[in-house]
Amino acid sequence: MALSFFRQLQKRDRDTVLFVDGVELPVKVVENDRAKRLTLRVIPGGEALKITTPAHVGDRAIQKFLERNRNWVAVRLARLPKKIRICDGAVIPYRGIDHLVTASGKLRGLVEIKHFESQPVLQIPGEADAIGRKCITYLKRQARTELDRAVTLYAGKINVRPKSIRITDSTSRWGSCSSTRTLSFSWRIIMAPPPVLDYLAAHEVAHLVEMNHSERFWALTKKLCPDMELQKTWLKQNGALLHSICF
Repeated sequence: MALSFFRQLQKRDRDTVLFVDGVELPVKVVENDRAKRLTLRVIPGGEALKITTPAHVGDRAIQKFLERNRNWVAVRLARLPKKIRICDGAVIPYRGIDHLVTASGKLRGLVEIKHFESQPVLQIPGEADAIGRKCITYLKRQARTELDRAVTLYAGKINVRPKSIRITDSTSRWGSCSSTRTLSFSWRIIMAPPPVLDYLAAHEVAHLVEMNHSERFWALTKKLCPDMELQKTWLKQNGALLHSICF
């Protein structure tokens, strides 16, 4: 028990930073006993990096690895979509369709979806500096509703039931299934087209039967979502855009 706790402390203390084009990027260092080599990835949104390392690799080797890959990181960051800040006049996707964000002019009330000259609009009440926060609160609420619906549908098809469903703002994954049968989803999936959200729900429901990514898991996911390859491709190609939304 004491050794396990000590190793956890080591993992937390190894986090570092990397300067890329004058910007300081936090680097999360994660030890994995099954890792064969160092791997580096840019966290969706481009605000941090993550290194996965075998336990025996020292801090100096990690720093040298980061230095060698500085240009690679710079190229990847340059390819990311520019940040889209939610404010009056911003355009953001909602259920796969671009919506104009506007202030309703009312201090109180509910977020409403309207159409002006064929342009879908998200009308947000309240002060101007609260538009982003209220918009995301609305999106999280819609994500909860749609994910509850989709999970219930797919879980019923294979006679399983999750313990609970959590809505998060994870930047490392779109969804997850814990050993306690809790399904977690990023609220940002509500900005994707509905079939993509349905695929994500089917994917995590399948983990209630297969806690892995084996052939049996993928076969079950495809049974629940026959066009899963199409939706996986959409998420891979457009996921960075959804992570660029901020307030």
